Amino acid sequence: MSATRHRALGGGVNHVLDYLRRMQVENPSFFYAIQGDNDHTGGSIFWADATSRMNYAYFGDTVVFDTTYRTNRYRVPFASFTGLNHHGQPVLFGCALILNDSEASFAWLFQTWLHAMSDRRPISITTDPDRLIQMAVTQVLPETRLRFNRWSIFKETQEKLAHIYQSQPTFEIEFKKCVNETETINEFESSWVSLLERYFVMDNEWLQSMYNARQQWVPAYMRDTFFGDFSITERNIGLNSFFEGFVNASTTIQMLIKQYEKAVASWHEKELKSDYDTTNTSPVLKTPSPMEKQAANLYTRRIFMKFQEELVETLANPASKIDDSGTVATYRVAKFGEEHKAHTVNFTSFEMKANCSCQMFEHSGIICRHILAVFRAKNVLTLPSQYVLKRWTRNAKIGDMQDEHATELSNNSRESLTDRYNTLRQEAIKYVEEGAKSIQVYNVAMDALQEALKKVSSAKNQSPISAEDGALSNGRNQELHAAGDTETAACQSADEKEKKIRELTTELESINRRCEVYRANLLAVLRDMEEQKLKLSVKVQNARLNLRE
Repeated sequence: MSATRHRALGGGVNHVLDYLRRMQVENPSFFYAIQGDNDHTGGSIFWADATSRMNYAYFGDTVVFDTTYRTNRYRVPFASFTGLNHHGQPVLFGCALILNDSEASFAWLFQTWLHAMSDRRPISITTDPDRLIQMAVTQVLPETRLRFNRWSIFKETQEKLAHIYQSQPTFEIEFKKCVNETETINEFESSWVSLLERYFVMDNEWLQSMYNARQQWVPAYMRDTFFGDFSITERNIGLNSFFEGFVNASTTIQMLIKQYEKAVASWHEKELKSDYDTTNTSPVLKTPSPMEKQAANLYTRRIFMKFQEELVETLANPASKIDDSGTVATYRVAKFGEEHKAHTVNFTSFEMKANCSCQMFEHSGIICRHILAVFRAKNVLTLPSQYVLKRWTRNAKIGDMQDEHATELSNNSRESLTDRYNTLRQEAIKYVEEGAKSIQVYNVAMDALQEALKKVSSAKNQSPISAEDGALSNGRNQELHAAGDTETAACQSADEKEKKIRELTTELESINRRCEVYRANLLAVLRDMEEQKLKLSVKVQNARLNLRE
């Protein structure tokens, strides 16, 4: 970054630092760091709020590092770490101001981000095709699979080969088809050579450099690694989807924090809406398969729609056995009329395991139509558990997290207390809605509530409340009750205030525990009901099959 532009950012950087310091005082789980000895004139700045760090505990398997905003056409050298939540929506893992473009600065940034994420390394990371970033990733995350964003490569290729794009309008279409639609390494290699020969660009230096880096951006080379992509072209877009519409070329560094908070609030609202839609609406089933019903109950709505698409496609993709060694059977799966695009599936019936040459499950975590076609041929009526990634399910954020340090974040976070309150409130609403649907369910729900009340009373007597929890609970309780007794509170003695804090803390903790027990009991009841329905569906399906025979 030039010295002139650096000085111009000075006031804005101080504004950002003031915000970060204030946030950390309000919430000890808010993390920020400055490169160097707290002198922001030559280094970069990184921050991640408590929610971002919690998000990473659930969805930190694949990461996108977006540095689009540090280009000259933007007024703010902003970068972000993002991923995908259980709805396939962008989710934030941290932000940075990159005030120094160097390998050392990027290495510091990745090391600092990794430390904030409890040193748990992602499986994969996607970045812009930048040599300095590549070197930093190799240094700090040597075991993480690095991928360059294809959108950036296509855009730069258009600039580098402008004369070819203008004189040969079909080149761009053929170039993207070669990259996006080839499914195997051999197919890509053959298509690439054919492309270069047809357009007489065998000696083009730019295309040669892109070919040399093909293992970092061509999909055929990366199918064995999880990136969370649902298709080979779905993520072929710019990386800045989290802040798209919030940070743009006119955004100044003084405006950044406000836009940052708006983006975070917007995506949080979208996630809550998707959670609500998943829980309170039922998708239309397209087959009588018990597996489809099972998936509808397991996955979030968007992920189920993708699974349903694959399941329906099995009707047009029959599986034919081509080999059987006794323990492993090999099938050939191809769509009617497209036998030349057949895929090979190896199936081990004893372990209920299958792997497909398309490697869709390895890449996206969603089982492919080819394996499902083999399951259909083998009369496998429900999804084996190893083919249901928890990160795509509606319960992705329920239960144990992937990192033990995330629990510490939860316990120490004022923000997470607010999140827990909102979550418990939503679950309580669900409890009421489900519990009132029939007299039988109502009776079960009431019995569960009575039993839960006894357990809550017992737990309350055995669990002392820490001073820190008390302070957090008091802060939230003031929000809930909108207490306006400021003058009265000012007159109270310190002892009276402490007593009031303890009382309110105990009350809130009791409510929280009670809601958690209610929710656990209701989920257990609903799970039993769903299992009974699934078993009945299987029996009905088997009866139909017997009648047809």
